[in-house]
Amino acid sequence: MFKKSLATAAIAVIAVFALAPAANAVDYVSDAKVSIVSAPVAGGTAVVGFAASAFASGESVTYTVSGSHAAVLTVIKTAVTSSLTKQAAVDGSSSVNVAIPSNATGDYTVLAKSATKSYTANLDIVAADAGTSTGLPSTGYNVPVLVIWGAAGILVLGVALVLVRISVRRQRANA
Repeated sequence: MFKKSLATAAIAVIAVFALAPAANAVDYVSDAKVSIVSAPVAGGTAVVGFAASAFASGESVTYTVSGSHAAVLTVIKTAVTSSLTKQAAVDGSSSVNVAIPSNATGDYTVLAKSATKSYTANLDIVAADAGTSTGLPSTGYNVPVLVIWGAAGILVLGVALVLVRISVRRQRANA
């Protein structure tokens, strides 16, 4: 019986840990030539970079960002979608700074499109830190240690009382 239980537990553990987690299946960056240089945080600036030879040398690249709130590409700001056009570097690389609003939530999409190529980067916005508190948030009830030890002591005394009563009963029954 024990061997069957152990085998079942082993199969369950293998089934859980052998399969790849679902998060690995999501393609957060659409192409190897696209990189998100700095983490996208609400109220911050994310830098989306495109590797060398992503575009032709000096090619005109149009960047478009779309999301739930207004995002800023350099100096252009619109309600939901912003766009900006600039030239790729001599080696074909390029980058764009995306100023994310402080009330941003969800996903933003940055599309870089030239006459010959197109790349997409998805920015998953992390909520900005409130920064008003100096300590960690309370995640549970803070019971004084004396109360915990007192409760443990009362529990031990209760178990001892039950054991003594059982022992006295056995002695009386044998006498």
